[in-house]
Amino acid sequence: MKVTFFGLGAMGQRMATRLLDAGHDVTVWNRNAAVCDGFDARAVKAATPAEAVAAAEVVFAMLRDDAAATDVWLGAEGALAALPVGAVAVECSTLSLIQVLKLHAAAAKRGVAFVDAPVAGSRPQAEAGQLIFLQGGAAEVITALDPLFAVMGGKRLHCGPAGAGAMAKLVVNAMFGTQLAALAELMAATRAQGFDAQSILKALADTPVCSPATAGAGGAMLAGQWAPAFPIDLVAKDFTYVAQSGPMMPVAEQVAEVYAQAVAEGFGADNITGIIQRYDGAARG
Repeated sequence: MKVTFFGLGAMGQRMATRLLDAGHDVTVWNRNAAVCDGFDARAVKAATPAEAVAAAEVVFAMLRDDAAATDVWLGAEGALAALPVGAVAVECSTLSLIQVLKLHAAAAKRGVAFVDAPVAGSRPQAEAGQLIFLQGGAAEVITALDPLFAVMGGKRLHCGPAGAGAMAKLVVNAMFGTQLAALAELMAATRAQGFDAQSILKALADTPVCSPATAGAGGAMLAGQWAPAFPIDLVAKDFTYVAQSGPMMPVAEQVAEVYAQAVAEGFGADNITGIIQRYDGAARG
């Protein structure tokens, strides 16, 4: 198929490469043109989002935030107005629910099918084609795109109508981020009391209250493994969106502040597991 891919960050590069390896004709565009120029020679490089979608059948976007998505889809040289009749737009970025519904409405006005399909997973899953797609939109459109989703993802979960995939992604990130914010406090407190945090974490991991993801992240947290896969500055951005998604979000607002403070304290480029540095002098060395 003729596929366009917007956003060649750590995730987008791997997803686009999967599509190329599967034999699809892929056109790419990235805000930083140097990244685009240095990408796989099999891909066609476009100068603008509008140019990138001129012959597209399906368009995927994996962008940083609401502002980037607004520019790419709705800007002066945006993709939405230039999409060919019958093309489908798929937004895989983690965006606010407000922004995703705005894009669905703009696409409907243009007569273009639009799907929100953010992903759960990080770089290893993207490289292996084992991302989990959380999909919102018309079932028949999503079903028709499944061969493309299957190239990039192991599980494809249709969560409901327009916006449901975006909401599911915010729920997933909020659950994970809240658990790690709490775990960081608790592991730092364990060390401060003179106990072995690794032993306490091992005990926690053997109880029903601890998910495998939290246990794994906790181990990385205590080992000082903070190379960015899900950087704290992106966690803080996501929690801002989470806090906007409901009429009463006191817990989300408090956790959003925890990550925002971590960014202000200079930890924004570290992985989410580095949140323990806010509380633990031993972690900071």
